[in-house]
Amino acid sequence: MGSAQRTLLELFYGRWRSRTVYGGIRLGIFEAIRQEPKSANQVAAELGLDAALGYRLMRALAALRLLREHPGQEFSVTAAGEMLRSDHPLSMRDAFLIREGPEHTAVWKHLPDIVRDGQQNGFVREYGTTAFDYATRTPSYSARFNAGMTSQSNLQTAWTIQALRNCDLDSISHICDVGGGHGHLLCHLLVEYPHMTGMILERPDVVAQNQNSWIDKLNIGDRCSSVAGDMFVEVPKADAYLMKMILHDWNDNECVRILGNLRRCAAKPGRVFIIEHVVPDSGAPDYAALFDMHMMCWGTGRERTGEEYRELLRVSGWTMQGTWFPSDGEIGVIQGRLMR
Repeated sequence: MGSAQRTLLELFYGRWRSRTVYGGIRLGIFEAIRQEPKSANQVAAELGLDAALGYRLMRALAALRLLREHPGQEFSVTAAGEMLRSDHPLSMRDAFLIREGPEHTAVWKHLPDIVRDGQQNGFVREYGTTAFDYATRTPSYSARFNAGMTSQSNLQTAWTIQALRNCDLDSISHICDVGGGHGHLLCHLLVEYPHMTGMILERPDVVAQNQNSWIDKLNIGDRCSSVAGDMFVEVPKADAYLMKMILHDWNDNECVRILGNLRRCAAKPGRVFIIEHVVPDSGAPDYAALFDMHMMCWGTGRERTGEEYRELLRVSGWTMQGTWFPSDGEIGVIQGRLMR
């Protein structure tokens, strides 16, 4: 088979792969199978599945290297499959469930019209409102969205902390995580840097879900707190700000408003750490360009190059200091300082 044909077949089967994984997660396959081989019939009986169709699904998951098939139609889970269980420390289960769930699947069908019309409003086309407003009025989507973001944070937090080791954080005593969700990144960062205190700024509906807060899970309530607010209006005063996967949600004008509020409230000398998928300037193949397609369908935002972030910082009153990447990860940390 030629390379052109192989490339096209890989793309042709792409959605089938992700839908197969989604089906396995939804049915509980990865929760039911552990490292010891278990027969397909036993798994089907435990989960209430049709035995013949259940075996075929497990066989497909084995073809995707998430399960391992043994003689006698028995299966065990691979290292990658273990990461699709809810109890794995780096679980990607909820990230798959939101990514392949009904809302995020539905908005993609508007991609051709979005590109033709020049209007990034897939969620509005499908549901009559923006994603954030839809989350406010649809608790089930809000819960799945927040769980999905936390699931992605399992990897992103590790990548971010590794990248931040290249930065001098000793002078930062108080740091604010803008749009920090339930505090996964900030709380793990405070464990890494015990001289710091922190605050999480989030929407009121997220702060109200305090049972999911990492402040209590990591027992750092004396050094960290959550506050409800709107980053488009005002942010708490801090030495430095974190924004992980925030600016990519918004267009350039909206990003300038957010960064301008940070500049106005920052304690001098003031620092900001923008954690995002950075599109390579070279145009080389990269996941950031694919993530950009999701942002095109989901909201008004985009993934950006390092130079585009430099310009956003400049017009907002910040100076870009550099970009750091983890040794094995898909995101970058862009540091800005207040202009003198």
